[in-house]
Amino acid sequence: MTQQLDETLMMLKQLTDARAIAGNEKESRDVMIEHMTPYADEIQQDNLGAVIAKKVGDANGPKIMIAGHLDEVGFMVTQITDKGFVKFQTVGGWWGQVMLAQRVQIVTSKGETIVGVIGSKPPHILSKAQREKTYEIKDMFIDIGATSKEEVAEWGIRPGDMVAPYFEFTVMKNEKHLLAKAWDNRIGCAIAIEVLKQLKNTEHPNTVYSCGVVQEEVGLRGAKTAAHKINPDIGFAVDVGIAGDTPGISKQEAASEIGKGPQIIVYDGSMVGHKGMRDLVVQTAEENAIPYQYEAIPGGGTDAGSIHLTMNGVPSISIGIATRYIHSHAGILHRDDFENTVKLVVEVIKKLDAETVQHIKFD
Repeated sequence: MTQQLDETLMMLKQLTDARAIAGNEKESRDVMIEHMTPYADEIQQDNLGAVIAKKVGDANGPKIMIAGHLDEVGFMVTQITDKGFVKFQTVGGWWGQVMLAQRVQIVTSKGETIVGVIGSKPPHILSKAQREKTYEIKDMFIDIGATSKEEVAEWGIRPGDMVAPYFEFTVMKNEKHLLAKAWDNRIGCAIAIEVLKQLKNTEHPNTVYSCGVVQEEVGLRGAKTAAHKINPDIGFAVDVGIAGDTPGISKQEAASEIGKGPQIIVYDGSMVGHKGMRDLVVQTAEENAIPYQYEAIPGGGTDAGSIHLTMNGVPSISIGIATRYIHSHAGILHRDDFENTVKLVVEVIKKLDAETVQHIKFD
């Protein structure tokens, strides 16, 4: 029996089902535009494909940018072998051990979808040394059931075509736990949508730009162009963060747990979280009894790393949702963390008048 999804879960399903690796974000962008249109005063795009929804509270107030990124980690077709196997390039960071025997979907130049599997050798023919060695990504291939290079060409597959993980959105037995591909970063896109929705009939002393930006997974690229178009006074990156609540991860590696509230990222590989913004976010969370966690992620960056360097500088903060198994075919996060992050961002936005922004910038 298929579970009935409420409005929020349906939005999350549509966002995560979309196939959109870096440089091919159309499907997720179309979903985001559909959901933001009822709540935006204006929707525009930059030249790389970011979607920017504008909501005016005070036209003379500060400009607030909220950025989730539309792209997910995936692959790109690079070569076809004579026997019809597909060689590929990773797009974004992958660990080879999570890839073998996983199903993928190739979106062809004709716009069709062809399902394949990342091939692997059976253990029966592997030596002990081979079984103990990680299989290198450069040696992997995708089996789509073709018999020749010519057949693959007839199906419309060619180098440059997008390859996305193939996984079904699932509400787990504990209905707060949501399992899907591409939480990194469709949950940030969902936050940007829901913040706009919550502000629809709410006064706020600023203009909000709620964005889905592109090409984050290959170097925080789209946030640069979107931020230059907006020229914001304050920046938020909303993204996933690492959950440290599974076996084998120490508190030193990742301290956060799913269901324990949004992560306030004090440091990552692209930015030191702005102190004034961090203080305001923490104060707002405590005033509104919103649970929160601190996190530092020295091995990765977020779009705030690009936003904060725009023009003369933009005070910025990253807020994350602890997510298990990111940069794999499927991740798990907690619905309460999504809802609490939306609540926190909305309450902070309500405080960001011109005086407060000046205080953040120059105190």
